Amino acid sequence: MKSLFQLVEGSIVAPRGYLAGGLFCDVKRLGTGKGSDKGEKRDLAVIVSEMPATAAGLFTTNQICAAPVKVCLEHLRGGRAQAIIINSGNANACTGRRGLADAREMARLLAEELLLPAAHALVASTGRIGLPLPMPNLRRGIHDIVRQMDNTAAAAAHAAEAIMTSDTRPKQIAVEFKLGGRTVRIGGICKGAGMIQPGMSATGRRPAVMPQGLHATMLCFLTTDAAVPAPLLRSCLAEAVAQSFNRITVDGDMSTNDTVLLLANGMAGNAKLAPHSPALKTFQTALNHVCLQLAKMIVRDGEGVHRVVTVRVAGAKSAHDADAAARAVANSVLVKTSWHGGDPNWGRIIDALGYSPATIVEEKVDIGYSAPGSRKILYSLRRGQPTTVSFKSLCAAAAPTEFDLHIHLNLGKASAIMYAADLTEAYVDFNKGDVTDPAALGG
Repeated sequence: MKSLFQLVEGSIVAPRGYLAGGLFCDVKRLGTGKGSDKGEKRDLAVIVSEMPATAAGLFTTNQICAAPVKVCLEHLRGGRAQAIIINSGNANACTGRRGLADAREMARLLAEELLLPAAHALVASTGRIGLPLPMPNLRRGIHDIVRQMDNTAAAAAHAAEAIMTSDTRPKQIAVEFKLGGRTVRIGGICKGAGMIQPGMSATGRRPAVMPQGLHATMLCFLTTDAAVPAPLLRSCLAEAVAQSFNRITVDGDMSTNDTVLLLANGMAGNAKLAPHSPALKTFQTALNHVCLQLAKMIVRDGEGVHRVVTVRVAGAKSAHDADAAARAVANSVLVKTSWHGGDPNWGRIIDALGYSPATIVEEKVDIGYSAPGSRKILYSLRRGQPTTVSFKSLCAAAAPTEFDLHIHLNLGKASAIMYAADLTEAYVDFNKGDVTDPAALGG
């Protein structure tokens, strides 16, 4: 069967009409910062559409919300944007009135350089919490970067590098597909390795029912040359994020800065997408794929991560129960450390299920392992009791660097999935802090 879409190079500049760039402007102290390369690491990125674009965003629901998130929420009210400026090395969070003024100035400076309305420029930041931005450096950087941006794959790669903090590698993707006979592309870059369990919404406010357990930032920037009305673009992005970035966890901590932004400039020339149309379904499928692949890249590059586990919960009484059960297991310190050791310890798993808010009946729980995406499951527990499968076989199932954990509650039809990481000595060493450095108090 022919694939709906194919991978192409260029990530955020693969769609028509986009420019990008990344440069060093010394947002953080030169040559310092865990996870960064020594020397002049790029720390300022720009993404620009040559044409006005419809825009959508989803943002952290952390009650401590960074200044750039607040500015994006203001600027996206009209559903239009044309440019994004991003810095790494400083989160501009918990910085009060000055931080908000600085974020607004970053957007205004970019808009002035590009001759755009200020509201059409968006801003994002990632890095240490609680420190003011070095605005003289950023003013110079914004002036320089718009003169260096380009539509080449190298320019996109520079932007992907510039948004990294504790990431060990850039994360980018682009796909191409057909809409109404027109060739359309979606591209994206993202960053994230620690402080990862996003729970984003379009308003930054928590819904009435929020998944349980939500607590380095994840940022994602997406571009497309499809023509998509703003209301549909918002709903498409919400659906894609719900099954990708809002389904990952490295350490169970939600950042103050989590952001996903999507620009759609319509330069592919397709007819504007309409609700419930086949073309909309195709676009949604492609966007879902891009977001999920980027989200998985974050988990695989998590701080100190050795194993990645897809937690699949089925048979729950409700969607809320399924989600709560999956998150309890995915974030259990004891479960995550057993994954690191390759230990198929079902006792820790069923314990996490039991203290979750989900309805659990001990005598009905099944727990098993499989290769990623495989239906061939090796069960360690059936109906609440250990199986006769040998310990050696179970250890072999939990030994690969990626595997699926299957949990069936046998109480209903609801299911949920989480893409999770193990917990390693390397993660603890990376995050234990430095009592000799007062500046480390900021996060």
